Amino acid sequence: MSLAETTASVNGAFDSIPIIDIGHASTREERAVLARQIRDACMNVGFFYVRNHGIPEETIDSALSAMKAFFSLPLETKMKVDSSHSLHAILRFIQSQLYHRQSVHVRGYEPLLDSNVDPANRGDLYESFVIGGEELVPKEYDDENVRDDVIKNLWPSEPAGFREAFLSYYHAALGVGKVLHRLIALALDLPETFFDDKLQQCQIMRGLHYPPQTGPEDDRIIGFGAHSDFEVGILMKAFDLAKPGIQALQVLNSEKKWINATPIPGTLVINIGDLLSRWTNDIFRSTVHRVINRSGVCRYSIPLFFGLDPHVEVEPLPSCVSPERPARYECVNAGEYVQKLMQEMYRRSFTASDDATQHDDRQ
Repeated sequence: MSLAETTASVNGAFDSIPIIDIGHASTREERAVLARQIRDACMNVGFFYVRNHGIPEETIDSALSAMKAFFSLPLETKMKVDSSHSLHAILRFIQSQLYHRQSVHVRGYEPLLDSNVDPANRGDLYESFVIGGEELVPKEYDDENVRDDVIKNLWPSEPAGFREAFLSYYHAALGVGKVLHRLIALALDLPETFFDDKLQQCQIMRGLHYPPQTGPEDDRIIGFGAHSDFEVGILMKAFDLAKPGIQALQVLNSEKKWINATPIPGTLVINIGDLLSRWTNDIFRSTVHRVINRSGVCRYSIPLFFGLDPHVEVEPLPSCVSPERPARYECVNAGEYVQKLMQEMYRRSFTASDDATQHDDRQ
């Protein structure tokens, strides 16, 4: 039975998010069992937790501690690694160069209300620090050999050890991502290494700080507006669990009910991106979610985005298409697709910023 023929049993009215233990994936039989669990989670929910992922707690704690120390610095200090000049360079590049030459993600610090993913809102109430791929120990002659189209990371001079803590977690999480993408390939009845040569360039990590939020939930400024993620593969989140019960992430089910994705000690939260949903002809769900921090304390998370390499072409997989479920999408280029959506998001950010300024001026 093809994947397209299994959709009759799908039920998106979930009221909880499944937990998958990936601690035993050494044999073909164990991976097959895990692939079936992941397939079920991706078809019905689009989100799942993983436990026994193999990242040492001290690696996660060190990254979160470094992030908290950085975000506690004065704004003028954080703005020394402001990503805006990187963003403007990216937008200029997009307007003048071919799509496959450039990633469209910013690097460095993003202040509060710098983005706006939901057009109905006036901005997203978080600050972040964004990095891309970089070796923890730079190889000799790295600077001379780096491609012109690669955006370098921006690093703060303080707190001490920030770069090392962030990159240590980044590389540990990449290892988990490779395991998960191989299991996702098996879940799609593809060769286990299907994604290996397609996910080599565009892995972006963002440290996020959500300050406590008050006011009605329908306010036009919330932690992170309702959205789905447009990357292809998984988005992996580690949460600050120092203060149990910090609820903020919510996932929208098919009955339009918001389901809490409560942090669970020892787990990471995984969700599926839009391009993977498109690749599977919407059999795997890219689920809308949002962040509203009403806990009364600061909330931190570290999502790692797995994006397709810009040259990859995406069209519905043959196993996800049938006479009863014809292809819903045309073939798209991953680089062009992501560039377009990034440009739209940051244009909304500039517009929202102007609207917020005018609103404040009227107060």
